[in-house]
Amino acid sequence: MINFNKAKFIKSAPTYLQKPEKNLKEIVFVGKSNVGKSSLINALVKNKSLAKTSSKPGYTKLLNYFEIDEKFYLVDAPGYGYTASGGKLLDSFSKMMETYFDNPSLAGVVFIVDSRHKLSKDDEGFYEFIKDKGLPFILVASKSDKLNQSEKASIKKHITKDIGIEEFVLASVTKNIGLDEIRTKISQLI
Repeated sequence: MINFNKAKFIKSAPTYLQKPEKNLKEIVFVGKSNVGKSSLINALVKNKSLAKTSSKPGYTKLLNYFEIDEKFYLVDAPGYGYTASGGKLLDSFSKMMETYFDNPSLAGVVFIVDSRHKLSKDDEGFYEFIKDKGLPFILVASKSDKLNQSEKASIKKHITKDIGIEEFVLASVTKNIGLDEIRTKISQLI
């Protein structure tokens, strides 16, 4: 059993080559800027101030390593998409992350999308990338508390039929929706 509440920040690194010395498996959190990666990490470990959050897109600039129960790392990766100032982040994300996914410690990806919108071209591109790499992933459709029933049905249809992803988690950090399911799926990857 993994105790997700036993979480601590270890370090920030510009590439995975500067990751922490302790060799543990890693679960990386990836998604567009401002999709709620840091907030999801905080909700999973029940500590609102562990991962730094911001209302401005593009706040996370480095790989942030959080050790969970001395068993593995949750890694908060920079987002892709646009910053609040209008600068495109996909190029800098690509440069930082291009070698990360060949990391032998990588056990899986938590791929986060905003449930209020169809997947963007960037989201679809990243999905194709992890599919081509054969990486195990958990798709999390965040902010689901903001959807009514027909909107939930619409995003489910979009993800399963249009994109072709059979399994995903509708989640909300504010309403604690889907968090236990995400913890279980991460535990299975570890």
